[in-house]
Order: sequence, then structure tokens, then C-alpha cells
Amino acid sequence: MNWVTWALAGLLAGSVVYCIFTVLAARSYLHQRTSLASQLAPISILKPLAGVDEGLEANLRSFFEQEHAEFELLFAARNDQDAAIPVVQRLQERYPHISSRLILTGDPPYPNAKVYSLDRMFAEARYDLLVMSDSDIRVKPGFLESIAADFSDPRVALATCPYRAIAGHSVWSILESEGMNTEFLGGLLVARWIEGVKFAVGPTIAARKSALRAIGGLSKLKDYLAEDYVMGRDAANAGFGVILSRNIVEHRIGSESLAANARHRLRWARSTRRSRPAGYLGMLFTHPLTLSLALIAADPHWWPSLIVACLFRMAAAWATSVWVLGVQPHWLLLPIQDLLSFIFWVAGFFGNTIVWRGRRYYLYPDGRFELRT
Repeated sequence: MNWVTWALAGLLAGSVVYCIFTVLAARSYLHQRTSLASQLAPISILKPLAGVDEGLEANLRSFFEQEHAEFELLFAARNDQDAAIPVVQRLQERYPHISSRLILTGDPPYPNAKVYSLDRMFAEARYDLLVMSDSDIRVKPGFLESIAADFSDPRVALATCPYRAIAGHSVWSILESEGMNTEFLGGLLVARWIEGVKFAVGPTIAARKSALRAIGGLSKLKDYLAEDYVMGRDAANAGFGVILSRNIVEHRIGSESLAANARHRLRWARSTRRSRPAGYLGMLFTHPLTLSLALIAADPHWWPSLIVACLFRMAAAWATSVWVLGVQPHWLLLPIQDLLSFIFWVAGFFGNTIVWRGRRYYLYPDGRFELRT
């Protein structure tokens, strides 16, 4: 065998080990202790809005229908022309007993418009415990009570919620949801198992206002595209307790065309590479099927490696999707998603610009970004 074959065989072996780690990390996550408390803290929910996502009303309604004893809902939109505002107003009329407010922020002075909306709501929030949640998130009625129970431990300052990706009708949405449920979540679980939680993921984060102030406030995140990761990293580095919550939310990713989905994936890849360079390089080991195909192309005698790769990839996918999230993967689509994921991972090494909500931004090596057009 030549050195290329040996190198690919070594990488595939590392990928198989990573699959084993994923299963063990999923087991560790499921067996963590859950907190119980008789008195649960009140919560302020912060919801940035920007247009009408698919299923927006049902998503927001799931927060109005929370069973928690004391909470408030804050919404932020750029101006009164935002199409999401009538949705919020209908829900406010339907649930008049729920404390809720709408804040019009105006044009954001920050590169990261979401951070500006969160910062404005942060200033208005009544309670110390915050839940910052995107508009495409849907939760169960007991969600806030479970979050408050997490924070009954005074050592916990920030909790990031894993999510179950729910696809829309487009095939690209279905493929992306497979990647989120079987690949992305695996990375979170393995990171937690090996080094602890030193990150946060954006769709839903709970945090104490006092802890966020201690790390510089939300305005400190205004220049970062991956503001969620930076928030969790800075909180952990400052010595605050950061956890991966047992509360799993639904991320309704909607239906996207191929072009829109490609822009979304490329934005995520380029952002991740700059936020976590070493971790991004290590994502090579999350692609056992692609590595086995490359190995077979280099030396066809290694064809049994594809069977091995499939078995271990299926075990890892089952652990995250079925065991943790409670959803069955689309097994026949998984190889297609894995190939797409590898293509976008490679593409993430190239280029310095992203397109976000119709605007083009330039990405700096440290994860900061600025508007170009």
C-alpha cells in the first residue's frame, strides 16, 4: 500500500473511533442527573423577530402556553411593518393573561442585528433568568419549568438547549434536518463528554442576566456572526457553570430552495471555521462514509471498509437521533446528506464572505464580521 492508502485508512479508523465516542457521549448525556426544585425562578423570554417563518404562529403560541408560574414574553422587531407583528398581536389578544411586550428597535447599529434585538430586550426584561429563543423554535408546555429547574443549581449560569430539527417540505430541508439530528448533535455531545460544555448553540439559550453582565453584556457580541458560541465560550472561560440542558426544543427549519439552503450551509461552515478552527478541522472525522469511499478509490481491496463505515455511522446516527431526540432517521437519505455535508465542509475552507438575510458580509479570521453590501 502507498502512503495515501495508509493515511486514508488511519483517518477512517479515527472516524470509527469518533462514532464510538458519539454513542458513549449520548449515553453520558442521557444519564446525567436532572435538577428538581420546589421554588422555580421567574423567567423573561426574549424573541427576536424578522418576518414570518414557516409555522411562526404555532411556534410563538407554544411559549404563550407555558405552564410556568411566572414569566413574560418580549418580542423585538425592527419596525412596525414587520409581517410578524400581526401574528404577535393575535396571540396577545388570545392570551391576555400572559405578560407580553413588543419592542420596535429601529435599524440595528450592530453588524449582528439579532444581538441588537436581544440587547434591547435584555434592557427591558424584568427577571434575572432569561430564555433567548429564535422565532423558529417550538417547545412543550413544561419547557420553562424544566429550564428553571436547571437553574435551581446556583452554579449554573448558562444552559444551551439541544434541538430536534423538524424539516419542511423541501428535500433540501429534509436532508439538512438529517445532518442536524445525526451529525451536528453528535459533535455537541462528544465535546461535552470530552472537555465539558464551553460553547452555546443559538436557537435557544438560557442565561442569568448577572452572568451576561459579568462577561461584558450582549453588546460585546455585536461584531460576531456566531454570537451563541462566543457567549458560551466566554461564560465558561470566566468560570461560570455552562451546561447542555436536558430540555430539547424543536427547531422548525422550514422549506428552502437549493440555492437558499446552500447559502445557509456555507454561512454556517465559514462561521464555524473562524469560531473554532481546530474543531472545524477535526470535523473530518465525522465523515466515515466519505472517508471509506476515498479509501476504496485509492485501493479497491479495501471495499469491506464501506460496510464497517456504514455500521458505525448508523450506530452513531441512531444514538443521537433515536436515543436522544426520539426521531427515526431517513436511513436511505443519510449517505446523500453525509456527502453534501462533506462538500460544504470543504467549501467552508474557502471564501471570506457570507450572505445573510439578503446582505453580504465579510468575515474576519477571529469570527467578527461586517456589512459590505
